[in-house]
Amino acid sequence: MAELQDTAVRAERSWLVGVQTDKVGKHESVSLLRELGSLAATLGLEVVGETPVRVRERTAALFLGSGKADEVVLSATAAGADSILFDHVLTPVQQRNWERLSGLRVYDRSELIIRIFAGRALTREAGLQVELAELEYAIPRLAHSYEALHRQRGGRYGTKGKGEQKLELDRREIERRVHEIKEELKVVRKSRDTQRKQREKTAVPRAAVVGYTNAGKSSLLNALTKASVLAEDKLFATLDPTTRRIALGKGGTLLLTDTVGFVRKLPHHLVEAFKATLEEAALADLLVEVVDASDPESDTHMKTTTEVLAEIGAAEVPRLVVFNKIDLVIDPEERAGLAARHPGAHLLSVRTGEGLASLFPAIEAALTIGSSGKSLRIPDAEYALVALLHRESQILAERHDGEATIIECRLPERYLEKFRPYEVG
Repeated sequence: MAELQDTAVRAERSWLVGVQTDKVGKHESVSLLRELGSLAATLGLEVVGETPVRVRERTAALFLGSGKADEVVLSATAAGADSILFDHVLTPVQQRNWERLSGLRVYDRSELIIRIFAGRALTREAGLQVELAELEYAIPRLAHSYEALHRQRGGRYGTKGKGEQKLELDRREIERRVHEIKEELKVVRKSRDTQRKQREKTAVPRAAVVGYTNAGKSSLLNALTKASVLAEDKLFATLDPTTRRIALGKGGTLLLTDTVGFVRKLPHHLVEAFKATLEEAALADLLVEVVDASDPESDTHMKTTTEVLAEIGAAEVPRLVVFNKIDLVIDPEERAGLAARHPGAHLLSVRTGEGLASLFPAIEAALTIGSSGKSLRIPDAEYALVALLHRESQILAERHDGEATIIECRLPERYLEKFRPYEVG
């Protein structure tokens, strides 16, 4: 894997190559190329130019034809680029041939995203998942260059920092480390499952904040919970899921979890890392989908979000759509059009606070969809059920008759049988 280097004097300069094919149209290729530039900026690279390419016939040696390849190299070198970054997966042979042809570092979108993930992984589990993705990406490149594997963390996560540079490992050693990581992940996931089951015992409703990367999910979590989750104007500013408890109206509470942002053309080596953090979404009672209202690609991003949620088994979870950054949408007609295309969605700005106050009752109402209005009489001897109702239902009225607590509430369907013996009227 080619090393994405930092220099002491300036940022690495990168030339981007966008790819249009029969399956990727011109509009989508332009959008993906723009996103590639954002990914590069997230890693601290300086984009000095780009070449959009229409690929009609792929070549085994360079993916592009020799004439177009010479054009890319000429443009990159003329701009003083240190590297060439492809918005397409390169085979190990193609990557090696491009580096020989250009004399520059060459890498693809997959390697770029893996590098970003490596810098964002803060927990042991995320660190292990990213290291596993790095090694699996590097294995097929060992036949051509040991420089492809530019680091090894070694030992248990966190004991050696980010790794030892330029350590040459043969395939057997890498496969041993891959096996070791997978065993460690089993232990970590078992611990996480235990923690989740403990949360489930409290019966507190759970919501997960999902959406395309850089839509403002972590900023929304911070605003709602007063948490201090990292929130930057970068792609993948946060990788690890963060859960916070927030108070709703009428005494209710909610566990709200931030999740990693989605992105198109995710490297398959990182799919498992995504699934691990997105399990919280699949098990949630409600999904709060955050969309960047100011992004012209918002509809495409929502489509990607829907596809990823379906892949992890969360397609049927109730969803509340939130359009963030509405302060950047100045045109009243554009705002009205957004609301018309997405009825029921909430338009707000975490930065200015516009529309934020209305989100709490909206979340509360969404959690009670599918619930039934009930009048319950809970004896004092079973007061724990009263506490459960406060956590899980919307309390409409409450009084005490000396022997029991009388509660008018909207009860979720999953609790109808449990509270049927206490119904009155």
